Amino acid sequence: MYPVSRLTAVQEATAKAGLDALLLTPGPDLRYVSGYEARQLERLTCLVVPAAGEPYMMVPRLELPTAQASPASRLGLEFVAWEETDDPYAIAAARLGNVGKVGLADRMWAMSSLRFREVLPGAEQVLAGSVLRELRMRKSPSEVAALRQAGEAIDSVHRRVPEFLRAGRTEREVGKDIAEAILAAGHETVDFVIVASGPNGASPHHDVSDRVIQAGEPVVVDIGGQLHNGYCSDSTRTYSVGEPPAEFAAYYEVLHRAQDAACAAVRPGVSCESIDAAARDIIAEAGYADYFVHRTGHGIGIETHEEPYIVAGNGEPMEPGFAFSVEPGIYLPGRHGARIEDILVCTESGGERLNNSPRDLVIV
Repeated sequence: MYPVSRLTAVQEATAKAGLDALLLTPGPDLRYVSGYEARQLERLTCLVVPAAGEPYMMVPRLELPTAQASPASRLGLEFVAWEETDDPYAIAAARLGNVGKVGLADRMWAMSSLRFREVLPGAEQVLAGSVLRELRMRKSPSEVAALRQAGEAIDSVHRRVPEFLRAGRTEREVGKDIAEAILAAGHETVDFVIVASGPNGASPHHDVSDRVIQAGEPVVVDIGGQLHNGYCSDSTRTYSVGEPPAEFAAYYEVLHRAQDAACAAVRPGVSCESIDAAARDIIAEAGYADYFVHRTGHGIGIETHEEPYIVAGNGEPMEPGFAFSVEPGIYLPGRHGARIEDILVCTESGGERLNNSPRDLVIV
């Protein structure tokens, strides 16, 4: 999952972008490049990737065994352990020498960014994402396999949701059962569980609440987690506890067609915004334009939300290896809502869905 060739590619991309080095502290960028899921602490851990020269990992002495036990140990890195009385920023600056432009991890804490500014006063700071995005968007076959595994795992949870959903239970009770099922399906962590019943379904990022689910109500269930290899799942299905209202059934059919159309539009060369339009146009033609309030999708990998974003204004063309969600929704404030979400990967000939649980409205 974290090959030496990736570190080499990152170093080459750093030089090509005109940066002298990347400084990657704990977070998705560090894990993507090295495989090390370091803890975010006040003590500095930082992978330094110079455009020329050997990369090295700055680690607190007490974190050295953990770093050496991580996949980063297979990359041939030097681990530079610093003591409690050392200034690790000064050590890194001394090793870097005179640099003019450095890329900082996109999720670097401000305290670290400002300290690097102090010790490298002549260096312009930019986001490391300007270098890494081109690599992270194009998933390797092993990354696609990991996302496929994640998709199969979360599909198995959705198949169990009808066991948990019934009138008289609270969203929180159902969510607890789902979270346990996510872990049982092979995820290492539960990243989110949305159980949005009745009017709560009109809030796309509802969580769970103590609201009691009623008979005849639609319920939006959006769930995801992270596997041990760092790759994420994310899938939404909409259920109904008994027969739903007629107006809901009508717009759910529109939503289903819109999601299918967007998935069918995926192929190399088409723009991200055209996939968004494929779903949005159908929803608008049916009179629900004002009730589709978010983008059609987001990239996914070691983060649930990453580039590319499937949204109007993003003219970036699809390429094989792009992995992303297609998740149009319709939300009627105060009444109910619905969303259907699959993860897709762009292949040489089209789009492959990595989620395959039923997309029809499931009545429980």
